[in-house]
Amino acid sequence: MLTVLVVDDSALMRRRIADLLIEAGFRVETAATGEEALARLPVVDPDVVTLDVTMPGMDGLTCLARIMVEHPKPVVMVSALTGAGAEETLEALRLGAVEAVQKPAAGSIGRIGEELVETVRAAASSRPRRVHGLRERLRLARARIAGEDFVVPEGLPPAVPPMAASPAAVAAGDEGEGVVLVGVSTGGPSTLEDILPLLPAGFPWPVVVAQHMPAAFTATLARRLDELCALRVLEVERATVLAPGMVCIARGSADVELARRGGRLQAVCVPPSPDRPWHPNADRLVTSALRLLPADRLVGVLLTGMGNDGAAAMAELHARGGRTIAESEDSAVVFGMPQDLIRRGGAGVVLPSGRIAGQLTRWLMPVGRRAGID
Repeated sequence: MLTVLVVDDSALMRRRIADLLIEAGFRVETAATGEEALARLPVVDPDVVTLDVTMPGMDGLTCLARIMVEHPKPVVMVSALTGAGAEETLEALRLGAVEAVQKPAAGSIGRIGEELVETVRAAASSRPRRVHGLRERLRLARARIAGEDFVVPEGLPPAVPPMAASPAAVAAGDEGEGVVLVGVSTGGPSTLEDILPLLPAGFPWPVVVAQHMPAAFTATLARRLDELCALRVLEVERATVLAPGMVCIARGSADVELARRGGRLQAVCVPPSPDRPWHPNADRLVTSALRLLPADRLVGVLLTGMGNDGAAAMAELHARGGRTIAESEDSAVVFGMPQDLIRRGGAGVVLPSGRIAGQLTRWLMPVGRRAGID
């Protein structure tokens, strides 16, 4: 039987989460503070920790950092998932948490409770990521949340101005019209940091990312990535013309499709499809792209995440002659999505996250423009 340590300063919330998990077959222990959680961790030795984002005394970020250094375990952050809590929750994901889920409210909890149980179960089979420079990342996290100037974390390249693609160049399609399509879920924010900041400013194709995430988070995620990347990173709030030198993060809790309007390729935010369980949905994104572009003008990248979203459509992309990358098991927080693509025979290349940017660059950039990349 899997054991979960539930950490929350609210006795009501501890009981609510514990009841959900016990009913689902977990053994549950609880702690009311970060200090108590750290003391109980080596004694309980849980398979998963659920951790409140905001607690008095030792806050959730500090407790998480201590867990990852002293007794690494899969940690699921429990948050109100509001705009006000987005900064703290995204920092928790960057510091090594597996996923963030919404706090179950009073009364009928329905899908929220199901998602919490599913996420905890998936986290039990995940691998905690070793975050380099954890103490410095924690310091920077607090500085950003406090509104201080952003400083690039150690180990990442400094940001440079994004490439400004001229309208004439885009219209002429000097590099050929094409798009990189990325599907990612559990463990995604930190995995995207392994890839997107390493793409050079001259990267010739736009990148569109379907990261399973609530709407409150994606604007903050896009802003953070924009600070780290040579490419311009933005959230798709409305129809957005695609051009070289840009990364589009699909708005959370919705879906994103490619469309052609006035002859121009665009990323379009659309209502979530009720027959698909994950949003923004990677299968829907890739399927829409295949309607507009030949497969050899698309690259599909399927990263960490539970479930199988993106695998069917990227396998079809591969079968039609398109290029695909699946993240390998040794770097994936949860191997479900890329594993399903590999199982379907749809992965052209299988790579750890740290090598994916280099592969994309070798595929898409002319040799003479890859200085310092190969």
